[in-house]
Amino acid sequence: MKEFLLQVQENLYFVLVCTAIAAALAVVAKLAERFLPTTRKISSARRISILGICAALAAVLHILDFPLPFLAPDFYKLDFSELPVMLCGFYLGPSAVVVCEGLKILLKLLMKGTSTAFVGDFANFVIGCSLVLPAVIVYHTKKTKSSAIWGLALGTVILTVFGSAFNAVYLLPKFSQLYGIPLESIVAMGGAINGGIHSVSTFVLLAVAPLNLIKGVTISALTLLLYKRVARPLFGK
Repeated sequence: MKEFLLQVQENLYFVLVCTAIAAALAVVAKLAERFLPTTRKISSARRISILGICAALAAVLHILDFPLPFLAPDFYKLDFSELPVMLCGFYLGPSAVVVCEGLKILLKLLMKGTSTAFVGDFANFVIGCSLVLPAVIVYHTKKTKSSAIWGLALGTVILTVFGSAFNAVYLLPKFSQLYGIPLESIVAMGGAINGGIHSVSTFVLLAVAPLNLIKGVTISALTLLLYKRVARPLFGK
């Protein structure tokens, strides 16, 4: 009974942390919009429909994730679900990023459930926002190709640095705790792929950071390639 109550307490703490971080990201997005030039004026119905379409596309891309076994253990997977979120944010602004990311995760959970005790889903939400939110904020300062490039570069750097640190400090220990897998075993999985991995710090440096960098660069390149091309059919721009 004591172990059960302890498990409930830990799960509740995890939920509270998720809620607090999601709320903090929403506040950051809202504050950013107050200092940005006037965002595009569209009707609430059209805004909701764009958010729904982009979130649905993102959820499908999230489900189609795939591992990079030469780089990281199989429970680390690469997906391109931030692409529709980025396109949505470029059109609607920072607040739309947090909403679209949240809807994406909810839709993914409804369609597929979770295989990581919700740790992976929470990580995808937070780390996805760390890429998209800075890029969208910088882009909306001027809405030029130059600001888009600088924003995407900044988002990729933040994704790589923050994503690695967040894994080392919170996500890996929480995954280990909820699944009952010693951290040493997780590190050993990475060591089996790359002999240079022998600690949590080398794990995130040699496995997590490159994975995040690949994702950031790929999403950035696809955004630059596709945004102008899909703006009219997707947003009616």
